[in-house]
Amino acid sequence: MMELFHNLSLWALYAALALALYFGVERGIFYFSTSRSFAKLHALLAQPGAQATVQAQAQQRAVRGIAGQLMQAASTDLAQAHTRQQLEDASERAYIRAQRQLNQHLWVFDTVITAAPLLGLLGTILGIFDTFTALARSGISDPQGVSAGIGSALLATALGIAVALISLLVYNYFLHWVEHLVDEVKLTLLELAPAMAETAS
Repeated sequence: MMELFHNLSLWALYAALALALYFGVERGIFYFSTSRSFAKLHALLAQPGAQATVQAQAQQRAVRGIAGQLMQAASTDLAQAHTRQQLEDASERAYIRAQRQLNQHLWVFDTVITAAPLLGLLGTILGIFDTFTALARSGISDPQGVSAGIGSALLATALGIAVALISLLVYNYFLHWVEHLVDEVKLTLLELAPAMAETAS
């Protein structure tokens, strides 16, 4: 019975690793495409007649992702703001929506970082318990088998630490990337909001 739980903890660790890898690839692609979208948007804003260009591109959805959504907000909410308070409220709504998308799924890495070492320790305890139970039944007739059982039990701890370490490195890298993209969102809103408000007036 303990061997079954030990194997289940190992499978849970493999599942956590697969989950971290999947969301690592998904978030990496998302952040990379978002960075490219902001670069394209900044190139549009640097052109003459940027306000009209941004409104036209927003209608055509030429810039996608978060940068495209900010363009949509600029051509609707921000452009319709008539007072400073309305402009700040529209910018805040756009900022919150962008930040929510940037932080989406990052909780998975935080959970894996916390749970993987605990699952590994649990698997090791169950594996050693199962090994000593078998040893108590049969005696020390096969020391090599006992050593193999303990080695198999310790595998769970090693796997748990490895999964947590990989997830921690990816998580910290993504947090740094998110901070950079959040700054891009703020800068973009600072560039778009006054221009659109001036266009509306």
